[in-house]
Amino acid sequence: MIRVAMLSFWHVHAKDYARMASQHPDTEIVAVWDEDAQRGREKADEFSVRFYENLEELLSNPDIDAVIVDTPTTAHRDVIIAAARAGKHVFTEKVVATTTKECKEILAAVEAAGVKLTVSLPRLYTGFTQSIMKSIHEGDLGTISTVRIRLAHNGALPTESNPNGSLPSYFFNLASCGGGALMDLGCHPMYLTRLFLGFPESVSASFGYITGREVEDSAVATLRYPNGALGIVEAGFVNSYSQFDIEVQGTEGSIKYSRTDDLVYIRSSKLSGEAAAKWQVAQELPVSLPTPFEQWVSHMQNQTTASENIQLALDLTRLMEASTQSAQTGTAIYLRDLTE
Repeated sequence: MIRVAMLSFWHVHAKDYARMASQHPDTEIVAVWDEDAQRGREKADEFSVRFYENLEELLSNPDIDAVIVDTPTTAHRDVIIAAARAGKHVFTEKVVATTTKECKEILAAVEAAGVKLTVSLPRLYTGFTQSIMKSIHEGDLGTISTVRIRLAHNGALPTESNPNGSLPSYFFNLASCGGGALMDLGCHPMYLTRLFLGFPESVSASFGYITGREVEDSAVATLRYPNGALGIVEAGFVNSYSQFDIEVQGTEGSIKYSRTDDLVYIRSSKLSGEAAAKWQVAQELPVSLPTPFEQWVSHMQNQTTASENIQLALDLTRLMEASTQSAQTGTAIYLRDLTE
């Protein structure tokens, strides 16, 4: 049994990872630490485990094998490096860090310690992603010209039950989060665009502040590629109806997915019959691959490394840093110019 400690319940998905750790047959939660001691004690009581006020004391416990890190994003560097140096395997929420420099420091510490790291990038492993990648790899769309992906919800908008919005107030604190809608929600369309198109040459981004918070509540980033292709990433906390839509356009065909009906549609001159004449629902979606958490457990058990996951997580940080710099300066940021 892999004994896991929860390091903070700051992130809204921490409860989901705690549930995964509790339900997985090969993991169990044995301890909690939180930068908010009251929250940490409440969660420790909920799981009937010990709460540690001191992180170093928790990490020095040889009976703890691994940690799930859901601290404020800007604390990831210090917490993950400390955990790795203590010999603890690490599962963490995206993004790994807000700068390329800090991300590389984390990855170097993980590699030096020989521990297993996996980052929660869940939409990489869904059936719809596999279906889209299959069409791209088989050439059904020809040369990809544009990828456009939007993910948004209304977490910053007031409701009757949540006058300040459903997101925790600290999600709008720049010092804790390092960013807003793009840094949080925008991660998903960003790493999917990176998957579909590869790593871009430059990034241009614009941030919106509809609710006047310290961080952006809407954002658009445009990724430019040497061959002329474009990736368009959209994210928002101020959309009344939750949206997740993918469009991949190519010289020979197009493919689209929407969470509304959870179907992938394709039309392509490369295909025969009606699929060449009008939009068709793609064949039944592949079964989703193991979740990032399940993959993490497997890597620990089999002494393997999440190489692709880690590379995409590093690329995600680089793209987020470039987007933030672009929004701040009003200029395109070339990825080669990022300080690493």
